[in-house]
Amino acid sequence: MAVKCYFCQKKLKNHNKKLVYLSVIIAMICWSMSFIWYKQAYLNFGPFATVFLRLLISASILMCVAWFTGRLRIKREHYKLFFVAALFEPFLYFIGESIGMLSVSPVVAAVIVATIPVFTPIVSSIMYNERLNKANRVGIVVSFVGVLFVIVRKGAALDASFPGVMLMFLAVLSAIAYALALRKLTPYYDSLTIVAIQNTIGMVLFLPLFILFDSKTAIANLSVNTLIPIFYLAIFASSIAFILFAYGVAKLGISKANAFTNLIPVITSLFSYFFLKETFSSLKIAGIILVVSGLFLTQLKFGKKTIG
Repeated sequence: MAVKCYFCQKKLKNHNKKLVYLSVIIAMICWSMSFIWYKQAYLNFGPFATVFLRLLISASILMCVAWFTGRLRIKREHYKLFFVAALFEPFLYFIGESIGMLSVSPVVAAVIVATIPVFTPIVSSIMYNERLNKANRVGIVVSFVGVLFVIVRKGAALDASFPGVMLMFLAVLSAIAYALALRKLTPYYDSLTIVAIQNTIGMVLFLPLFILFDSKTAIANLSVNTLIPIFYLAIFASSIAFILFAYGVAKLGISKANAFTNLIPVITSLFSYFFLKETFSSLKIAGIILVVSGLFLTQLKFGKKTIG
């Protein structure tokens, strides 16, 4: 009987592990598709309208769930921390990503965003005195070279606008700053509560920009059909993906969960090829391979003091 129970427990453990991996992979697929949905949404809405409506829908759903499940008990001393977290993501992150997406392709955007786990160890080593091993350092260099391959075409000319690339890197830096703030919130609140509140604050921050720049065009183009990509962004990218990824981080740890971010440029490339008919040069394909290879190197660890 004891042997039977042992095998049952082992089977259950393996099943739970597969569920965790599946959750993180689904999150990556949702985030990869978000770059495609951006391009579809921009056919009818400006960047600020796209983000505001995305956050409005996501925050409404998540806040209702959080309220009905009694998760909206926030300590007063954490108000400022929640605001700082939301200021970096979604506000500054989406300013960089949404405006940057106007002038770069989904693949270029995905490759740049996928460098978040490359730069995170650098910031962690400065903020928390965590050491980088040789493989981590090589991975950072290889990934950065890969990004250059993706955004530069033959003749040393940019295959994307320079302002667009810089805005995408603003999104990367904002995501890293957000992660540092998030580290102080996760001991006290679950992922659903954090995402619900950060999206609500982000929606309020984007409201003036929406009214000033995009409200007239958005109202004129508002319909069920034009809102479809916005709903996809809100439900899948801003809600489900964040919750599933947070679940993965809780079960796998930040390093192992972040390794799955390496899949984003690959998945986005496939979706762009099939949905947007985007073409790929040999230089861009080589760049994607370098970025993914470098990202995996940044996840390796060979000792207790190294980043994993």
